[in-house]
Amino acid sequence: MLGTGLVHIYYGDGKGKTTAAMGQAIRAAGSGLKVLVFQFMKDNSSSERKALEMIPNITLLPGKRHTKFYNQMNSEEKAEYRHYNTKALDEIAKFCINFDVLVMDEAVCAVDLGLLSEEKLVKFVKHKPRGLEIVMTGHHMTDALFECADYVTEMTKVKHPYDTGRSAREGIEF
Repeated sequence: MLGTGLVHIYYGDGKGKTTAAMGQAIRAAGSGLKVLVFQFMKDNSSSERKALEMIPNITLLPGKRHTKFYNQMNSEEKAEYRHYNTKALDEIAKFCINFDVLVMDEAVCAVDLGLLSEEKLVKFVKHKPRGLEIVMTGHHMTDALFECADYVTEMTKVKHPYDTGRSAREGIEF
């Protein structure tokens, strides 16, 4: 039993946020904890999902199919995505009671982009089931989320191939 459960946030412009969160999920599952994973800003095609689906004690909730990048969405699509993410958080809140660890990949990013209510996420985190450990990722963290967190790790980009025009590579960046 984890006790009261703590809140982790991995954020910043550096590579490794999702990698760290999924590593935490694997570590927890390896110790017998039940882990629930949801990815807010991703469709269901990221490579880590394929590996996580094979690990006992890890449950992945399906995300929205055919997700566009934020900068490719019009205002109607953004509103639809916000509604989708709100309903997803409602379902997570009901479903997570049976788990020890909850990973919400890109939740912090969804808040930053206005695709998830900061107020709703903060309320969920503050009233989470006792013992539930929460891990969240994203680029830019808000003060309210910072206050909710017990662990905060900033991933800082120093150098990245994207800066020289290289595209993301399957198995490495996604």
